[in-house]
Amino acid sequence: MTLHHRLLDDRLLRYRDASGHAHNATLPDLFVAMTADTVRDFPALRPHQRHPWHAFLTQLAAIALHAAGRSEPFETADEWRAALLALTPDDDPDGAAFSLVAPDDRPAFLQAPCAPGESHTWKKAPLVTPDALDMLVTSRNHDVKAARMTNAQPEDWVYALVSLQTQEGVMGAGNYGISRMNGGLSSRPAFGAVPQGLWGKRWQRDTRRLLQHRQKIVDEIGLKGTNGIALVWTKPWDGVSSLSFSELDPFYIEVCRRVRLDLANGKLFALTTSSKTTRIAATDRKGATGDAWTPVAVVGGKALSITATGFDYKLMSKLAFEGDYKETITRNITREDGEKGIVLLAQAVARGQGKTEGYHERRIPISRNMRLAFLNGNIDELAYAAERRISVIGGMRTVLWGALCALFANGEDTASDDEKDKASRFAKSFEQAEDCRFFDDLIVEVDGNTSEERELAHEQWLGELADRAQQVLIRAFVAGPRASTRRYRAQSAALSRFRVGIHSKKEALQTMARVLKQRSQARKAAMETDMRGRAI
Repeated sequence: MTLHHRLLDDRLLRYRDASGHAHNATLPDLFVAMTADTVRDFPALRPHQRHPWHAFLTQLAAIALHAAGRSEPFETADEWRAALLALTPDDDPDGAAFSLVAPDDRPAFLQAPCAPGESHTWKKAPLVTPDALDMLVTSRNHDVKAARMTNAQPEDWVYALVSLQTQEGVMGAGNYGISRMNGGLSSRPAFGAVPQGLWGKRWQRDTRRLLQHRQKIVDEIGLKGTNGIALVWTKPWDGVSSLSFSELDPFYIEVCRRVRLDLANGKLFALTTSSKTTRIAATDRKGATGDAWTPVAVVGGKALSITATGFDYKLMSKLAFEGDYKETITRNITREDGEKGIVLLAQAVARGQGKTEGYHERRIPISRNMRLAFLNGNIDELAYAAERRISVIGGMRTVLWGALCALFANGEDTASDDEKDKASRFAKSFEQAEDCRFFDDLIVEVDGNTSEERELAHEQWLGELADRAQQVLIRAFVAGPRASTRRYRAQSAALSRFRVGIHSKKEALQTMARVLKQRSQARKAAMETDMRGRAI
C-alpha cells in the first residue's frame, strides 16, 4: 500500500487570509503562513476543534524547533518539511507519520501502527464520515446532526483525528480517554492570553512559551528532557500495553484510540477497535501533565473540569485573578503581547455520561489597568474587585429570591416547594444577566485612575444592580397572583421584603440601599415636578 493524503506534500489544508481569500496548503506551507500571521481562519474547522487544532500546531512546532535547536520559526516550507521529517528519521523517512493512509505496520497521521492487515479484522463497523469519528457526542440529534459529513474532504478527517486523539474522554468499555484531563468524564480545558492578531500571532506566542518553559515542565512534571517520545502515534500499539508517562517528551502529542484510515472507491473511511488499557499510564496524574493551557488546582493538584454551566463569571474570575488555580504557561501577559486587543480565552467541551454537554468558549478583554496589573505581578486588586462583586451579586440574588417567594406565596411568610422553584427560575435569570455583563462592568471600576474614582464606579454599579434586580421582581408580577386582592397584597409584600432584604445585608448592600433611596427620592421629586407642571 502506498501513502495517500500526505500532509507534508499535498495541499490538503484550507485557510483564509485577512482579505477572505482561500488558500490550499501543505502542513509546512501552513507553518510559513502562520509565521507571517496571514491565517484568518480555517473554514472547515468546527468550533469544538479550535483548541485541539491550535494546541496540535503549537506543540508540533515546538517539538520540531527544539529538535533543531532553534527558538524561532523556520522561514521556508522546505525547512519546515525537513524538520518534521527529522522527527521520525529511522521509521518514517518518507513522511508516513504525516499521511492519512499508510500500511497498518507503519505510523499514519495520529494513527499508531498495528500488525500488518490487522485493522481489517477489527469487528466494529467502518465509520464513513469524519464527524462519526470525532469526539463530539450530542444528547439530541438536533443539537449537531450526527454523521452528516457525507461529502467530507481529507482535511475534515485531519480535524476529526486531532479532536478525537487529543481531547476525547472515556466512552464505554475499551474506549479510553487522553492523559491530559482529570478523569474519563472530564475534558481538556484551555485558558490563556491571546494577543491581537490572526491565528499565527497566538501560535507564535504560545510556541515561544513552550520552548521557554520546557525545562520547567521537565523538572516539575517528571518528563524526559532528552530522547522522550514526542509523537506518541509513531509507536506501535497492540491495545494491551501502555506507555509510561515518564517516557514522554514535555511537549508530547498523544493518541488515545486505535484508529486506522483507509480508502474505498477514492473515499476515506475509518476502522476502529477498543483497547484493554489507556495508551499512556497517567491516571494518577489527574490531568496535571504540564499542558500549556490546562488550569490545575493549587489544592489537590487536579486539572480543571467544567460542567454544563461552562465558564461562568465565578470560574473565570478564579482562573484570571484568584489563586485557586496555578497560572498556565500561556496565561501570563508580557510586554511582547502588545498594549491593546489582548484577551484571556477559555475553551472546553463539557462532558457528561455518554454525551457532551456543550462547547464553551469565553473571553475576558484586558483593559489598560488590568494589563499593567499583570505586567507588574500585582493582580490582588483585580481579585479583590472581582470577589467583592461576586459576593454582592450572590447577596442580591438571595434578596431577590426571598422577595419572589413572598410574591408567589401571596404575601405569606412561607412558600411551597413549587413556589420556591418558580422564584429560583427568576432569580437565576437575574444572575445570568449579571454574568453576561460582569467583566465589562468590572473594567469600568478597575480602570479608574484613582481609588476615589474606582469606589464611585463601584457605588454606581451597586445602585444599577439594585435597579436591575427590582426590575426582575416587577416583571415577575405578571406570573404572580391574578385576583386583585391577592395581587396587591403579594406585590406589596414582595417589594417590602426586597427593600428590607437590601437593608439587612452587609455593607455593600447597605451602600446599595442608600444609592437606591437617593434614586427613589430623585424619581419622586421628578414625578412631583411633572405633576405640578401638568397642573399649571
